Amino acid sequence: MNPHIIEVTHLTKKFGDFVAVDNINLNVKRGEIFAFLGPNGAGKTTTIKMLTTLMRQTDGSILFDGHDTLKHPNEIRKSFGIVFQDPSLDNELTAYENMQFHAVLYGVPRHVYKERIQTLLTLVELDTRQHDAVKHFSGGMKRRLEIARGLLHHPKVLFLDEPTLGLDPQTRNVIWNYIKELNQKEGVTIFFTTHHMEEVDRVGQRIAIIDHGTILIEGTPEELRQKTGKPTLEEAFIALTGSAVRKEQGNAARDRMKIGARLWR
Repeated sequence: MNPHIIEVTHLTKKFGDFVAVDNINLNVKRGEIFAFLGPNGAGKTTTIKMLTTLMRQTDGSILFDGHDTLKHPNEIRKSFGIVFQDPSLDNELTAYENMQFHAVLYGVPRHVYKERIQTLLTLVELDTRQHDAVKHFSGGMKRRLEIARGLLHHPKVLFLDEPTLGLDPQTRNVIWNYIKELNQKEGVTIFFTTHHMEEVDRVGQRIAIIDHGTILIEGTPEELRQKTGKPTLEEAFIALTGSAVRKEQGNAARDRMKIGARLWR
């Protein structure tokens, strides 16, 4: 079996004359917790959209469990779960109903999803609140539900786009405990982004840092510290990407917005 669940070769994405992702190569091993880091506007979100078949690349290839994302997008979409940066739950539905709706969308048989929903809700400690409307949940509870929902159809990879954004330290700690447990129990590969370097140090087994659409460095947290000669991962990150404050989403996002409808071609 191929040890890599994701294989990216010479991946490029252009929006007009603007190159958002520039000829990157990237491999993610099966069952690992992989951190994909970069400043605002670095190309993270564009890359994730291509990995998850939400956007077609301009050039290069992506193999997901051996399947080409351009040739087999529907099969690949069944193989991953995703927790977006922005909330995506239906607040008027209960926790169970949100899970059930997701199961129906993915074609999970009723006799399978009934037990699976109970298992996952118990795992994230929401089984006692499963019949409560999500609008009454805290931010941390919603995040736990989104993670459980993303695992409902037994994905091979779980994409997490800043899963602890806006959460307090205690809740962030709980969320990462769940994610590590899910990785160990389910054997699912975790691909995540975050701006909290301490989270990466705590759970990231391997890291890639992207900036201006180019992969700057790859390795374990310790390898990145050694390569940059910095004592902390945050200092290593700043040494590689610069200390200047990036504007909201960077100039790259504004360029993409100007292109408008061409974004999804």
